[in-house]
Amino acid sequence: MLTKTLCLLVASVCRGQLIEVGIGVNSLHNYIRGLLRPEYFQVCKMHIKARTSIYPVRMNEDTVVTRTSVPEDKVNWSEVWEDYKPVEFTAPFVLTATWADPPLGTPGFDPKWNSVDGKVNRKSFNGEYSVVDGAPRNPEGRTGIQGRGVLGRWGPNHAADPIVTRWRRNKEGVVEINQSTGRKILEFVSIERKDGGGWAIPGGMVDPGETVSATLKREFMEEAMDSTTKNEEENAKNAKMLDEYFLNGEEIYKGYVDDPRNTDNAWMETVAVNFHDDTGEKVGRWQLKAGDDAKSLEWKPISGMITLYASHKDFIQKTAEKLEAHW
Repeated sequence: MLTKTLCLLVASVCRGQLIEVGIGVNSLHNYIRGLLRPEYFQVCKMHIKARTSIYPVRMNEDTVVTRTSVPEDKVNWSEVWEDYKPVEFTAPFVLTATWADPPLGTPGFDPKWNSVDGKVNRKSFNGEYSVVDGAPRNPEGRTGIQGRGVLGRWGPNHAADPIVTRWRRNKEGVVEINQSTGRKILEFVSIERKDGGGWAIPGGMVDPGETVSATLKREFMEEAMDSTTKNEEENAKNAKMLDEYFLNGEEIYKGYVDDPRNTDNAWMETVAVNFHDDTGEKVGRWQLKAGDDAKSLEWKPISGMITLYASHKDFIQKTAEKLEAHW
């Protein structure tokens, strides 16, 4: 019983969902990790954001989709749940979109699961996933909703997230130090999503046949440099600056993402790459502006109290640890 209770606490802490209880989140996180063996801690990483009660349909749609509630002890597919009947939902715009898969069973649609299917990558970074009754099954467990939701692909939907960082500096150009940890304060380019999802890394979906490196640059230009409204000359100038800067990125994470858009049959996976400017001189020349998909943009200071979309906080924490920055 104690182990199960600790598991639930760990699940809350590692996803940033803990309610304020009067002690620091990091302190509680470290304490619980010390109590549990490593194998227990891995088991405790369950869906959190992928089980949010209200499914995030587009803001301009009146439809309200509520997930079937999935308790923590029934997340894993290995747990027998004969009465599990999840809500079925695929957004109308997905069903008509040219960039999305058609419904399963559509004549001529014969997806090659767990492989590169033409230009569409249907392989998961987390290994081979199961296909049950002709539909791919979320490898991380039940979500309370079946179908594709607002995602275009059955199975893994691949994205790329560029984490652009620099040291936070005062007006005199001196790097700021956090007084409690004695470590330098890091900040990253963050966008506020228009869909109500809050602050996030300016990433996006990998197009069919596109390399991850190309996606990282394209998405950053679209979401943080507003390339869709700039002329060809301006975009060429920005692309040249990014080409040099984006050569030396370091992979922070590759795999499944705990995303509120996930369903039992469609889920997000990403490659998160950190591009750090130690002097701040390169990124200082950039003219950053929120693109059409973003509500606003800012250099956001990094700490353990930050709240971000999906698993983005996890990626930012890994980046801070890599650079030995304040968290």
